Order: sequence, then C-alpha cells, then structure tokens
Amino acid sequence: MTKDLEHQFVTELEHNQNIVHKVCTLYTNDRDSHNDLFQEITIQLWKAYPKFRGESKFSTWMYRVALNTAITLYRKSKKSIPTQDYESIMFKITADEYDPTEEQQLKLMYNAVRQLGDVDKALVFLYLEDKDYREIAETLGITEVNARVKMNRIKNKLKTILNP
Repeated sequence: MTKDLEHQFVTELEHNQNIVHKVCTLYTNDRDSHNDLFQEITIQLWKAYPKFRGESKFSTWMYRVALNTAITLYRKSKKSIPTQDYESIMFKITADEYDPTEEQQLKLMYNAVRQLGDVDKALVFLYLEDKDYREIAETLGITEVNARVKMNRIKNKLKTILNP
C-alpha cells in the first residue's frame, strides 16, 4: 500500500477510534479483552480499507467492520471456559466528591445490553450513538422497518431486564 493510503487510514482511525472503543466495551468484560478486540478490529479495518469505496461515510463502514469482527470473535469465545471478571472484584478507591451514580447506571445498562443477542446488541449500540434508522439499517444489512420493529422489541426487553 502507498504511504498516502496508509496516512489516510491512520487519520480516519484516529478520528473515529471511539467507535471501536465503544464496540469493544459492549462485547468485552475486562481491559485485556478490550485491548485484544481493539487490536483485532484495527487489523480487520486495515485489511479491508483498500476495498472501502466511499459509498457510505467512513464511520458507517467502520461500525460495520467493527461490529462484524466483534460478533465473530464473541461467538468464537462462547466456546471457551468462562472466567471471573477481574474489574468487578477489583478494589476501587473513591474520592469524597466522586459520585458513582452515572457509572453504576452505565454498568447496569451495559450488563443488560450484554444479555441481548448479537444483532440486538449492535442495534442498541447504534441507536445509542444517535444513528437514524436508515443508517442503522444500512450498517446492519436489514431494512429500516425491521430496524424500527427490532428496536421497539429490544426496548421492552431491556425494560424487563432492568426492572424485573
């Protein structure tokens, strides 16, 4: 690949890396897994970049590659032996002025979303990223109507999970 193409890729990745971090947070439980998945997604993005035709926004294409990579690895990892989540048992020091409410709410939401199926997780993620249903449908390869119906069902499922 040319240096120009490499520079374009690095610039786009740096500008949109939060997308990858959010996908990693959704599909992993600890820092090491997060870093491994981030690296794997970056590799897949790099491999696929020469085929990026620019028919959609770079961020939309990036969502698609990141989610597909995460889902593929997530399904493979389901075949392994589960381990204890280190961060959930790690001792944390809190300052007096620190209010953990928002962090606790985010953890509850992530735990609820993790209980959803692979495509449903991706749909919620894109919805929470304020993507419109057209872009969600394009990213996930489903119809816009299907995205809306699925999202309504997911909202009800999340309400049940969060408010048993």
